[in-house]
Amino acid sequence: MMLADLPIARYRLTARWRAPVRLPDYAGSLLRGQFGAALRHVACMTRQPSCGGCPLQSTCPYTRIFEAVPPPAHALQNFSAIPNAYVIEPPPLGAMDSAAGEELVFHMVLAGAAREQLALVLFAWQRALAQGLTRQRVPADLMQVDWIDAQQQAHAVWKADEPMLLDHPALLAVPPAPPSIQALVLQIHSPMRLQQQGKPLRPQQLGARTLLATLARRVALVLEFHAGQTQWGEQVPQVAALAAQVQDERELHWHDWTRFSSRQQQEMTLGGVLGRWTLSAPGETLAELWPWLWLGQWLHVGKNATMGMGGYSLEALA
Repeated sequence: MMLADLPIARYRLTARWRAPVRLPDYAGSLLRGQFGAALRHVACMTRQPSCGGCPLQSTCPYTRIFEAVPPPAHALQNFSAIPNAYVIEPPPLGAMDSAAGEELVFHMVLAGAAREQLALVLFAWQRALAQGLTRQRVPADLMQVDWIDAQQQAHAVWKADEPMLLDHPALLAVPPAPPSIQALVLQIHSPMRLQQQGKPLRPQQLGARTLLATLARRVALVLEFHAGQTQWGEQVPQVAALAAQVQDERELHWHDWTRFSSRQQQEMTLGGVLGRWTLSAPGETLAELWPWLWLGQWLHVGKNATMGMGGYSLEALA
């Protein structure tokens, strides 16, 4: 596998509120919904009520970013849905009150060909924020966008007063695994919802194999379908096999949050685990798992990853 120059980029978006606002406990669904509506409005050329049956569906920037179309056939299985090429990372958990003039800061990850649509993505965000967030439709102005590199350093690529998108690598290199690893620790900061047969798994039902198999499958599919890198998929069975060597210690708790579904016109409760998840194994095993777990910090894992669920930071213990 190529661990350098992976086509994955994270951006920090900074906006300024025009009026006082209260964001919900978890704003991922809110941000995703407004962004998706704005992106469809600016990208759709046919103005059909739905994307199904549209003659431009396979080439439209909206579907390629927000509603990825599965291939008609695949060597592994027939897919009814595939992962999308983006992740929206909302502000940290907890309802947030902001006054007019205060900042809203959140992140967005783009993978593969979606990175080439960054100008369109930012234009859609400008429109989404200007139209307003929450049921009160409180508007905000996008002020600055920074590319965040693998060392978490920020590089300004766009400013409202200088609206020329600056060139930047928009690539990610996985660092080598630290020497003498004895454990890898996931600090889960947004609800991680791992499922089995469509049902969410509570902390006591989780295990290392479920985590690693779900993560490896997601990483492999994102890189295959959006970047043409099939070599990751070839390694997924090996990752699942390595999980048998992993012992895990879970200090997790369940966190529910409620969102309003515009499609279903009702409140919906979603939840997932938060906390600390420690994976212990022989050093060579952890070194092989390292790239997958490290990339999970960008791509997230589990249900509703596109709205920022399943986010974590990774720490290596020597």
